Amino acid sequence: MEPRALSKGKKLVHLDLKGAPPRMSYLRELIHLFADLGANGILIEYEDMFPYDGELKVLQSKAHPPYSREEIISIQDIAHSRGLEIIPLVQTFGHLEFVLKHSTFEKLREVSHCLGTLNPHTNQGVTLVMEMLHQVMELHPKSSALHIGADEVYMLGEGKQSKEWLNNPGHNIHTLFLSYITNLTKRIRERYPNLSVIMWDDMLRGMSSETIKETDLVGLVQPMIWDYSPVLDVDNSIKLMEKYRLAGLSKQWIASSFKGSTTVYTCVTSTQRHVDNHLQWLRVASGLSPGIDLQGIALTGWQRYDHLSVLCELMPLSVHSLASCLQTLHHGSFTPEAQNKVMETLGTVDVGDTGSLSKGNACSYPGMKLAEVIVQLVALLESQELRHFESTMYVRGWFSPYHRQKKIVNPLIAQQIQKQAKMFVEAVEFKVQEVRQEMNLLYPDTTVEEWVAQHVSPVLKPLQDILNDVHTVMEDMGLSVNDC
Repeated sequence: MEPRALSKGKKLVHLDLKGAPPRMSYLRELIHLFADLGANGILIEYEDMFPYDGELKVLQSKAHPPYSREEIISIQDIAHSRGLEIIPLVQTFGHLEFVLKHSTFEKLREVSHCLGTLNPHTNQGVTLVMEMLHQVMELHPKSSALHIGADEVYMLGEGKQSKEWLNNPGHNIHTLFLSYITNLTKRIRERYPNLSVIMWDDMLRGMSSETIKETDLVGLVQPMIWDYSPVLDVDNSIKLMEKYRLAGLSKQWIASSFKGSTTVYTCVTSTQRHVDNHLQWLRVASGLSPGIDLQGIALTGWQRYDHLSVLCELMPLSVHSLASCLQTLHHGSFTPEAQNKVMETLGTVDVGDTGSLSKGNACSYPGMKLAEVIVQLVALLESQELRHFESTMYVRGWFSPYHRQKKIVNPLIAQQIQKQAKMFVEAVEFKVQEVRQEMNLLYPDTTVEEWVAQHVSPVLKPLQDILNDVHTVMEDMGLSVNDC
């Protein structure tokens, strides 16, 4: 089936703040940019950047200060002034690492070695989640919807209480998940009767429509079906959404990706990969039956795979992808008109294709300079000469681990090795300084240090070790490389 433009429903940009939280000045610019690019809502996942209070104050980030209450109100004011609806996303079952990592709450884990999954059997756990939701919704009085996460609930059923519960007739992992979610959403409905509740769908996928229908979940939640693959199975996705419709869940969402779903450590976003993902979702939307009331799409932009993983692509490197994906949704494909709109709005060409963004005109997007220098740095770090320096003829032939251990070296070749390694290290360090300078304008210092430690230091270490070893061996031989 041919894709058609997504003419109705929300187009939410997912703002994942559990890594690289933007400075407020940059965040304000991003909100305006989302509106300029064609979004009409933001799905905000604060995690530890929310200013939790009271017993929950321990959840606040220690790496950098969380946003203040005033700043969160300011975020909403700016968004609403540009016609963007804010929908908070608060994890309530799985992916609670930022909560359950703390000793205060470790007894609420389903199993001790899984920091992400809440024990579904304790009243204290539900009370904790409800207090988190209350504090978030108190600061979002205009929000008409709340996303409760509930994806990837790892190790569910492995805890002692769960195993006892599962021994009862008619009980299984599916009904265990549904009983917790039903209990939670009923409490949310009692407290916020006009609030729509959204949840990720992956834990529902293996269930039959009858199993879902037999619970009281119908009418309480709206599933958000997510798939970030550029080759997602259109027919199976339609069948999955039809299954949810038959279960009584007619109001549904879909979730694509504009960044953060390629690999856990990707630095530079591939626009084409994400545009292809959106083209597939448009085919799905075009093939849905009239009984499915599609509420909209969330364009996810994960900053980490979970609370404890490394940083994915930073937002400045993904803006072109986001713009291209939003325009693809608007036009039904990435038409020349869509491409022109992207160029007109951003004043740039694709970071992933060129490594140089500027077109030389006055128009540019916030963070463009950072994107440019990161692309240049990554190209240097991934160059064959640097990556495989340890495998060069000189290093393998004259400065092998055996040579280093025995402290014997050909001084003439040691000089050549040192000269080349030093050239690479200095070139990288020069570019890193540019990255630091630009990144510090947009992100906290701790984010800058984390990004460099994760993406630069591991690549430079082998070269720096070689330089140190050359120096040590030459000294032990009573020589200096400079004397050669």
